[in-house]
Amino acid sequence: MTFDFHTHHDRCGHAVGTVEEYIQAAIDKGLTIIGISDHTPLFAAEEDRPSLQGCMAKSDFVPYIQEVLSLKEKYQGQIEVMLGIEADFLPQHLELYRNILASQPFDYVIGSVHEFGGIGLYDSEFWDGLTAQRKLEVKNLYYDYVAQSASSGLYDILGHVDALNRYFSDYPDLRTEMADAMLQTIARHDVAIEINSSDDNWVPGPYVLERALHYGIKVTFGSDAHEPERVGDHFEAVRDQLKMIGFKEWAIFRKRNRMMISL
Repeated sequence: MTFDFHTHHDRCGHAVGTVEEYIQAAIDKGLTIIGISDHTPLFAAEEDRPSLQGCMAKSDFVPYIQEVLSLKEKYQGQIEVMLGIEADFLPQHLELYRNILASQPFDYVIGSVHEFGGIGLYDSEFWDGLTAQRKLEVKNLYYDYVAQSASSGLYDILGHVDALNRYFSDYPDLRTEMADAMLQTIARHDVAIEINSSDDNWVPGPYVLERALHYGIKVTFGSDAHEPERVGDHFEAVRDQLKMIGFKEWAIFRKRNRMMISL
């Protein structure tokens, strides 16, 4: 079985292509399951769409769900289409998001940390100006946010864990006990983590994955595709790496239920 649970489309403002184009690309690549998981609106904002490039509009939320469900029916027998969503971890708005997401028929919810303590995931210039000690503190803060997201009970999958590795230079060289504390929290709350193959720089890397296996954490796969042609990128290579590390199975999701299948 081949699958991809992390894809975006043009509603979010920073991806290209329609939902249907991602489904068609997945069929062309022979995938068994394609998950559509665009960014949630900023539900707590007064404006319908305060960020034109960061999320969908609140007025697009229900049409998005309706479109995916309609395409699920249309492509039945060709590919299994899963309705997902990627929701930022926003500690101050957890209950708002919990209630809204629980009201819709999602197959899974991806939780991702894009900002932590006022620090942006892509803020490489900020990182480069820090002392070595402050860099370690920032890494620990990021791991603490990921651990908080795991303990929130809001998510089925944690998205691009350790994504700072892509944007913060020398980030992997900083070893911290918080990595294990984060992984222990993820394991205790039984949340799966994705291997995110976006940008040809997979996260998490082998070190974190080895520790994740040690703690019994479940894994799944998401390309984080922002163009239809990137759907399923590196699926087989990621599967091979997981086997090499020692994983025997990984997770798929239907109706907020997790099922484990052999690698």
